[in-house]
Amino acid sequence: MKALQIKGYGDVESNLAFNNIENPSIKENQVLIEIFAASTNPIDYKIIEGLLKQVIKLNFPTGIGYDLSGIVRETGKSVKGFKVGDEVFSSVPQESRSSFAEFIAVDENMVCLKPKNLNFEEAASLPMVGLTTIQAFKRGNLKAGDRILIHAGSGGIGSFAIQYAKNIGAYVYTTTGTANVGWVKELGADRVIDYKTENYLDLVKDVDFVYDTLGEQFTIDAFKVIKVGGKVISLIGPVDDETAKEFGLNLIARIYLYFKRIKLTGKIKEKSAYYKLISMKPNSEDLEIIKKLVEENKVKSIIDKIFPFSESVNALLYQKSGRAKGKIIIKMK
Repeated sequence: MKALQIKGYGDVESNLAFNNIENPSIKENQVLIEIFAASTNPIDYKIIEGLLKQVIKLNFPTGIGYDLSGIVRETGKSVKGFKVGDEVFSSVPQESRSSFAEFIAVDENMVCLKPKNLNFEEAASLPMVGLTTIQAFKRGNLKAGDRILIHAGSGGIGSFAIQYAKNIGAYVYTTTGTANVGWVKELGADRVIDYKTENYLDLVKDVDFVYDTLGEQFTIDAFKVIKVGGKVISLIGPVDDETAKEFGLNLIARIYLYFKRIKLTGKIKEKSAYYKLISMKPNSEDLEIIKKLVEENKVKSIIDKIFPFSESVNALLYQKSGRAKGKIIIKMK
């Protein structure tokens, strides 16, 4: 089969190659999926560029891509929930990362029937952003009546998170650029802050929850806008010790990360706050939540652009540009 693979660390264009490799063989608890569509995520280009070397170790060449939708072509002996011909969607864990390919073997408990009202491209846009947000909001116990700040509301994560937070019943602040203010409002955000003309730090005060999708100074500044006892759940901020243990980091690495987050630790103590770097775990139960939300028209797929499989590198470069409004799709079929 044809697969896009990472051949080394460095810039995106120079370190990706299409290779012909053997079709994956499945274990008893797995299904073989013919991939019809995949979607890009910021983690894809960050892995290539070596920005995650501390927590993600690679042996080259290696696969790339997490999100996918397609059709089950083979089932393992112990698989009960799927049959050949089922249309499904999934996001795979780090060790199975290889959705920019023609076929993939996936554990049954990480697969879900795709929403009936979506095509393959639309279904492929949802797994990682949906799973990450659902698990982040569970971890932060977001509930009706809470006030939440969601950064980068026009991105793939932000556009899903706004819809999901409104479905829960939260009051949503979000940030975006001038050109996207109108359509982000249409997603349901209560207060859309145009970062080109407004400073969110002047407008957002004493919120219950910050969903930090940007990292760096935005992570530190989150503690300026949460209330005492508030919560900051980050996708890209410093690694907390709980997450370091989840990644299986040794004591020396954890001590290094402890000193690296000293400033953040001070901010957490000042606000008696809860902070967590979320590490998404693929599972069919949370995919079922996404499926139900979509089929009940409570959440919709937001797609910016669709690239053919042959232009996967361009799709990743577009992801890195930060200009996408919603998700970027790679169409296999």
